[in-house]
Amino acid sequence: MNAPIKVPSELEAEKAILGGIFMDQDVLIFSIDMLGPEDFYDSKHKIIYKAMVELSAEHKTVDPTTVLSYLDSANQLEQAGGAIYITSLAEHVYSIDNMESYAELILDASFRRKAIEKFNTLSQEGYNTNVSAEDYLEVVEKTIFDLQQNKRTTAFRRINDVAKRVLDETTKNATKNTEIIGLDTGFGSLNKYTQGFQKGALIILAARPAMGKSAFALNLAYNVAVLNDNGHARVAVFNLEMSDEQLVERMIAAKSQIKLKNIKSGKIQQSEWIRFNTAVNDLSELNIYFDDASDTTISSIRSKCRKLKSEDGLDMIVIDYLQLIASDKASSRDSEFDKVTKISRSLKLLARELEVPVIALSQLSRSVEQREDKHPGMADLRSSGSIEQDADIVMFLYRDEYYNKASERKGEADLIIAKNRSGSTTEADGVPFMFQGEYQKFREKKED
Repeated sequence: MNAPIKVPSELEAEKAILGGIFMDQDVLIFSIDMLGPEDFYDSKHKIIYKAMVELSAEHKTVDPTTVLSYLDSANQLEQAGGAIYITSLAEHVYSIDNMESYAELILDASFRRKAIEKFNTLSQEGYNTNVSAEDYLEVVEKTIFDLQQNKRTTAFRRINDVAKRVLDETTKNATKNTEIIGLDTGFGSLNKYTQGFQKGALIILAARPAMGKSAFALNLAYNVAVLNDNGHARVAVFNLEMSDEQLVERMIAAKSQIKLKNIKSGKIQQSEWIRFNTAVNDLSELNIYFDDASDTTISSIRSKCRKLKSEDGLDMIVIDYLQLIASDKASSRDSEFDKVTKISRSLKLLARELEVPVIALSQLSRSVEQREDKHPGMADLRSSGSIEQDADIVMFLYRDEYYNKASERKGEADLIIAKNRSGSTTEADGVPFMFQGEYQKFREKKED
């Protein structure tokens, strides 16, 4: 006969922690940060530990007498094992030196029980034919990702925990010899306004068609991959309009300074082949990942990015473009406004969940074309769901020569930062760039 399956638990470690708290109040201070009552397997221990935590919150001494009194008044004394059992816990420990190790054992067993419970639930949900396979797979992948990240779900985070993270991050940034605290974008003027792209930020790059926003996004993807993590930064690029090959052709053109049309046609001059091959080899060394599925949904983006982050790591996501993302659950009653609102909110949640900046390109409405001043602004986003509200940074691209063939600003483009939750915005005219369309290359305009 097979031996009965034992539920993961560390009962001796649980007793040791409770006894250690009776011996030294400092044990409770550090254990509160590691353990919750739900992490204890024995129901008696759950009740006792919860009483200890609540006594501590009331700034009362935690010892056998106070715990017995507290449980007695709550009519939980017998459920907790009775007075003799609780008193014996104080005699169970002879040293508090190993308390942190005991807490880790308890956490490990708790994690295993939670994982087993979640997968048992998932196995039952798999029989529900009312749930689509795609939705079910999404739940499974999210469950696995959350477990891999070893996240504990709590109602609140205490301010001391948050303050410590702020202190650690500020201390780390203070040692840097640069003002960039996020990802280096490769553009000094953009870094100046943003301090680099920050973890968890949703960055919107919006423009009318033919302004060069796809080229600018690819330039950013290349710069981030090259300039961060010693050239090993990982960037995921989702393009719903062009194939992977078309994207790489553009990147080769920008890198090699060979005209894109010549790369497409294969009519490359003999003198250009060295530059072409060098560009191909250099780009091949980068950690840039492409996905050109035309039916991409938020769920598929989230699923692929979770997988990439868990397997290889992930530093930034680029999506070209937002309005082409398919709805997970399309409804005939959903307007375009509703659809974009859901997608925008989902992208912000994705950025926060994976702790990476997400750059989402967005089309602007034709209303821009119908006014004398064609410079885009925040008002042009307000018909596009909650993009303005969800975004941490909103940037617009504008090229005067597109509208004015007699423009004196040939080859120039303006990057307008209209919203920046953690920094400053530009003037209405934005930051000047030069755009070499034949090479799909942006560069900052040098001041005279």
